[in-house]
Amino acid sequence: MDKYFDTNLKHWNELVDVHTDKNRYNLDDFMKNPNSLHSVELDALGDVQDKTLLHLQCHFGMDSLSWAKLGAKVTAMDFSDKGIEFATFLSEKLMIPARFICSNIYDLPDVLDEKFDIVYTSYGALYWLPDIPTWAKIVSNFVKEGGIFFIAEFHPFSGVFDDDNKIDLIVRYPYFDIGEPMYFDEDGSYADPSAKLRNTETYGWSHSLSMIINSLIDSGLTIQRFDEFPFSVDCLSQQMVKSKDGFYRLSEPVQEIPLMFSIKATK
Repeated sequence: MDKYFDTNLKHWNELVDVHTDKNRYNLDDFMKNPNSLHSVELDALGDVQDKTLLHLQCHFGMDSLSWAKLGAKVTAMDFSDKGIEFATFLSEKLMIPARFICSNIYDLPDVLDEKFDIVYTSYGALYWLPDIPTWAKIVSNFVKEGGIFFIAEFHPFSGVFDDDNKIDLIVRYPYFDIGEPMYFDEDGSYADPSAKLRNTETYGWSHSLSMIINSLIDSGLTIQRFDEFPFSVDCLSQQMVKSKDGFYRLSEPVQEIPLMFSIKATK
């Protein structure tokens, strides 16, 4: 696993530079109004004032600071040292207090020994993790009794299609976990497909919805609500267009398909 994580770390450290350059993440607007959250997670979690919140895989902290701006007492982690460095800079620049920890998520219990009212993760986190049952146990470990775990994530079904095809939905990638990671060597990022990278290699893992849900149940969490959505916060395919509400949808769907899901669980 070290090979896979080291390769992905180099890629994500470079993406921090890409995503914080030329307003690719709308940083200019964020600096004026620190809110990068979407209605899916805002409606699900409601008032977070004075609640302790652990944000897993926070990239460079925009969502973390958005929760903190809403009154949560935020701790956030990511395995990218450059991501944590920039998140800390943003926190100080905006004068929004939050604690940022650099750690691989599987090592987090070794460096953080606390329980939280809310454990939160979102949008593109699970693809980078090889072991969902262990991830779920770590999630559960950090949720205090009576606390909440919430995830909003891209639907694994949406990930099976060839995202380079502009005309048809063609199955290209596995839906179920095949054990070995998928390997990619390509330029660009989801925030800027035209970006030229030095660290183009990445590894990712497919996880079925049943694997995700059952792992959370097995970890001791109780599923309170599960939702699926026919839209996405990001453009996942060249066949998607941005709607007036800010979400992306298939441009001419014969039938709508699930593009995102969310799970709210308690302990």
